[in-house]
Amino acid sequence: MPDLPATAAARRPLISSRKIVHISMLSFAFLLPFLTWIQAAGAAVLALLFNLFILPHIAVDLKKRAGDDVAANTWTGIILYPISVLTLILFYRNNMHIAAAAWAIMALGDGAASVAGEGLRGPLLPWNREKTWSGFCGFVIAGTVGAYALSRWVSPSLPVGRVMLICAATALVGAVVESVPIRLDDNVSVPLVSGAFMFCIYFVERSALDTNLPFLGRRILLAVAVNAVFAILALGLKMITRSGAAVGFVLGVAIYLGYGYKSFCILLGFFLLGSIATRLGYAVKAARGVAERRRGARSWREALANSLAGAFFSILVITTHHEAAFLLALVAAFAEAAGDTVSSEIGQWLSGRAYLITTFKPVPAGVDGGISAGGTVAGFVASALIVALGYGLGLCGPWGLTSAAIALGAGFVGNLFDSLLGATIERRGLVTNSIVNLSGTSFAGGLALVAALYLQM
Repeated sequence: MPDLPATAAARRPLISSRKIVHISMLSFAFLLPFLTWIQAAGAAVLALLFNLFILPHIAVDLKKRAGDDVAANTWTGIILYPISVLTLILFYRNNMHIAAAAWAIMALGDGAASVAGEGLRGPLLPWNREKTWSGFCGFVIAGTVGAYALSRWVSPSLPVGRVMLICAATALVGAVVESVPIRLDDNVSVPLVSGAFMFCIYFVERSALDTNLPFLGRRILLAVAVNAVFAILALGLKMITRSGAAVGFVLGVAIYLGYGYKSFCILLGFFLLGSIATRLGYAVKAARGVAERRRGARSWREALANSLAGAFFSILVITTHHEAAFLLALVAAFAEAAGDTVSSEIGQWLSGRAYLITTFKPVPAGVDGGISAGGTVAGFVASALIVALGYGLGLCGPWGLTSAAIALGAGFVGNLFDSLLGATIERRGLVTNSIVNLSGTSFAGGLALVAALYLQM
């Protein structure tokens, strides 16, 4: 929700009735220690039914206000809020403190951002001129305090200092997600991202980093040198823009740190496959109006969308005792990125027609959510090449071909998920293509990670 509606701010309360309902529902989280996850999920379903059938008949204005992220007079947040709570409970039924913390960040962080942003105002965020730094900081502070309180309430045995650091880091991530200029309701984006981030961060152990410290010094120097050379080379060949080179360099260093030249080769393999696919049939794609801008040179947006998830998993490789699981997640994330890029580029080159993944109705090539037989096959081959590279480099863990199959399956499912998002929320203008691509790589990596942890890799 925007922090600054300007003139309307003086004529309306700092926190809407809608936010008050959201925050008051958080009191239910204090019952989590006394409920089984099935009972908690049932209560969330009851809350959803209440919001669907009772709230519309109460004489309280709970609609979206003009100037919010979604069009006015909609009830999306009221419905999505209990659905997000239910999702958190189902996903983290064995780690209920994570569900409670992400819930607190969603409810308290967003409410505090509204109060601080509209009440204090102040400088605007550079990446979103409808948000303020005061609202951003308010989100982080309230989210941290709420997440910490509920985490300790649900799981009092958790170490105090560790929980505080994790809650603060997660609240910061939630604030960034809430402030990104997209129209997707933050009752969906904030809890899902916050919960997934917190789940991964809880695996971080100082002892794991200490084990890797002896060889990280040399690896850091190599990471900087290798990525600087490749960034300059790619910039000279006009394969990336200056912003793409800068962001790609930072992400590349993070990926190199994970497993040295082996993890970097996965990034390099994706980059080469994507660049080649972009240039194949470029004239044909340009004539159809679907060619990439700047002759396919990648900017910082593409770099973040395709590599951020892999960089995150790579850092966790050296900071946790689940090296094999996070390496598999890294491979799966780049398998999805390669598959998505190649399927799109090859599909648009081979045919001017695609089929919408949700209805299978024919649509022009390049339409969000459109898939084609040629593109799908090409994308699967690209994903398989990345997984084969990871397998050959020994990044698929102790399960051998089974691990490789998990990474390939996760990459393929991630591609389908990417197309589904494109056909639904991207076509409606709720998110950008970069957000969809980041979601696809994160989803693929997350699937592989969960499978690896389940198999105790």
